[in-house]
Amino acid sequence: MQRRKLLATAAALALTPLAITANTRPVIEVWKTPTCGCCKDWIRHLESEGFAVKFHDLPQARKDEQRRRLGLADKYGSCHTGLVGGYVLEGHVPAREIHRLLKEKPKALGLAVPGMPVGSPGMDGPEYGGHKDPYEVLLVQRDGSARVYQVYR
Repeated sequence: MQRRKLLATAAALALTPLAITANTRPVIEVWKTPTCGCCKDWIRHLESEGFAVKFHDLPQARKDEQRRRLGLADKYGSCHTGLVGGYVLEGHVPAREIHRLLKEKPKALGLAVPGMPVGSPGMDGPEYGGHKDPYEVLLVQRDGSARVYQVYR
């Protein structure tokens, strides 16, 4: 009888939302152009850092329209836009900062790395010869303002 109760309790715990959640990877939805190699490299970076990625290939104008629809101003623009946990991601944001964002859960729109800085994830392949530009990851607020979230030198 005692053994049956223990097995029933173990089975119930195995099916709890906590157990199910612990085995899933955060999903990042990405909008990008179909021919962009650095976008594909950024997606590989995210997957290697524990994220699942669902992507949509769109013409540049429609990709930019999606960024605006998510509330991110053009001044933060880059070559791809993502969405994870209700946060917008723009550009070559390192997975480390995305994990931090999801852990800290700040009141913000999301993270952006404007432009395409060489050395950022996806812009760090052998064709860049090890060159790294300094860049900032910005925490973008819902009012359009931003502050530096992390600096990479």
